[in-house]
Amino acid sequence: MTAPHLRATPSQTVGPFFAHALPYETGPEVVPGWRPGAIRVHGRVLDGAGTAVPDALVEIWQADEDGEVPRRPGGLRRAGHGFSGFGRCATSPDGHYWFDTVKPGAAGGGGAAPFIAVLVFARGLLKPVFTRLYFPEDGAVHAGDPLLAAVPAARRGTLVAEREDGGAYRFDIHLQGEGETVFLGF
Repeated sequence: MTAPHLRATPSQTVGPFFAHALPYETGPEVVPGWRPGAIRVHGRVLDGAGTAVPDALVEIWQADEDGEVPRRPGGLRRAGHGFSGFGRCATSPDGHYWFDTVKPGAAGGGGAAPFIAVLVFARGLLKPVFTRLYFPEDGAVHAGDPLLAAVPAARRGTLVAEREDGGAYRFDIHLQGEGETVFLGF
């Protein structure tokens, strides 16, 4: 007996279901906003036409101020540890997200500049997209960062946040189109 010929089923978008269970109340608070050294990272997620994406989910992963990657429990409730290195924020109707966190130190050596890893889940994406947020005041070490060195010079600016008054950083994420954020392939 001959087995039937089977074909792979194509991937399909079935959501988003982000409002159910994924966001949580303190998700954007990687550290309390009142903590000494706390910074605000915020921005908007925009589609190819520059229109806000109101139902995206943004996650960040990062090292602490000393460049150490946290390796202890407490990601969802912070469990008294104060810093987990992880945050998650659903976008508002105008595509806005925010995180209270700390500016990371350089992790891993090898000339790497301090960065925050950013993942974006959004409608129309079969898988999340990955990018990095770098800080403008670290421009002197950007040239030696292995990942930034691999990005064409004309596109590196899409990975650098804009410093605002009061210590906040704005990082708009353009999913497509003019000024598209550089995304990483794994």
